[in-house]
Amino acid sequence: MTLVLAGARIPGRDGAVDVVVGNGRITEIAPSGSATVSAGSVERVALDGRWLEPGLWDQHVHFTQWAQTARRLDVSRADSAAAAAALVRDRATADPGDDPIVGFGFHDALWPDLPTRDLLDAAAGDRAVVLIAGDLHCSWLNTVAARRFAPGSSDAVLREDASFAVTSLLSAADESTLDRWAVDAARAASARGVVGIVDLEYGWNLDVWRRRIAAGADGLRVEFGIYGEHLERAAGMRLRTGEPVPETGGLLSVGPFKVISDGSLNTRTALCAHAYPDGGHGVANLSPAELVDRMRFAVGHGLEPAVHAIGDEANRRALDAFEAVDAGGRIEHAQLIDASDIPRFARLGVTASVQPEHAMDDRDVAERLWAGRTDRAFPLAELHRVGARLAFGSDAPVAPLDPWDAIASAVGRSRDGRQPWHPEQRIPADVALRASVRSAVAVGQPADLAVLDRDPRASEPDALRTMPVAATLLAGRFTHDALR
Repeated sequence: MTLVLAGARIPGRDGAVDVVVGNGRITEIAPSGSATVSAGSVERVALDGRWLEPGLWDQHVHFTQWAQTARRLDVSRADSAAAAAALVRDRATADPGDDPIVGFGFHDALWPDLPTRDLLDAAAGDRAVVLIAGDLHCSWLNTVAARRFAPGSSDAVLREDASFAVTSLLSAADESTLDRWAVDAARAASARGVVGIVDLEYGWNLDVWRRRIAAGADGLRVEFGIYGEHLERAAGMRLRTGEPVPETGGLLSVGPFKVISDGSLNTRTALCAHAYPDGGHGVANLSPAELVDRMRFAVGHGLEPAVHAIGDEANRRALDAFEAVDAGGRIEHAQLIDASDIPRFARLGVTASVQPEHAMDDRDVAERLWAGRTDRAFPLAELHRVGARLAFGSDAPVAPLDPWDAIASAVGRSRDGRQPWHPEQRIPADVALRASVRSAVAVGQPADLAVLDRDPRASEPDALRTMPVAATLLAGRFTHDALR
């Protein structure tokens, strides 16, 4: 079947064009009405002057957690520990039962009170409660949950590895239910023009995605990340970053080696050169030598390192490690960067895999915890100016899986009617779009496409957030269709 997308507008071309798709790729782009389509089975879809763009990628997600988030208690708007506990009490009253109450999204760095076990015990009685922070780096447990998920711990709030261990145990759904939720989440992503994700979910996701794709989950291209506990397993299987996984129809590929070098801002564990207000500097999950050793092993086995680094000291150490290993890769988040380290991204060939929406989520916390240094927070314009490659993601469920939010935050540095935060770090829409795609609308390119009702390059930031997507195509196949 040959597909003709008739009457499209493509940035940089005058007038309407017809885009011909065959065998999953763009085979011709010609002035409207002049495409040379061979006789045979042809479908013409009128775009009527709509804008045709490359399909979007979210290049940092935790997809299974994102698929579950809509079914968890939303505590993101709680402005105190007491307010979060009240939400738990309301849920326990409205939905009695024995299943754990799992909430998501709290940000305690600005709370006036402390999250304690007693607060959650009073709210839920003998029912287990686990509230996960919006940054995924800490969890707040009541006594029942602690006995069940973190025996031996006396802390109400678990951070970093202790928290990750709890969240990995929380899925109450079986595999088939989780897979069904994942298909729903993929369908919602397709409706926003998304064609691919880099899934950095914890665990061994090769088997997860093989299973999903075999069962018919064909809405997204997926690159799956590999964590340290599975690094030797991946090396033994000769997995290589970028290589397709057989028998998945080109939908599944090997992603990067993910290593978490520090913590997060809200949890006060992002590793920083200057102290937080409480006197701490954050945490280093690995020594510099350990980081180099793991990265060198990964590179030697064909796996691209993707180093989680949020604080400025963590970013410096990550860049030092890339230099020592003499290989490129990615730094995930890159939220606070010393001015002297910014040019190193381009020089070392290290991609800044960033989440611009986090700048809007974290601006108030950053002003408190990184006081006097926020001119170096989320420095997108400076990274672009020195020639560093930007790759945008959401870190879903930390932010919604919607690249238009990331693009809008990068272009406007504002949300919810507030004044732009450090507007000197805004970037042009075309730069933000390039950071959100993997291909181009050009002959020979994959027909991974988004059909838009508005021109994103001529849209204000608020309008970018609500960008209407008329259709999404993956290898020339409609995964979202509001046209026909």
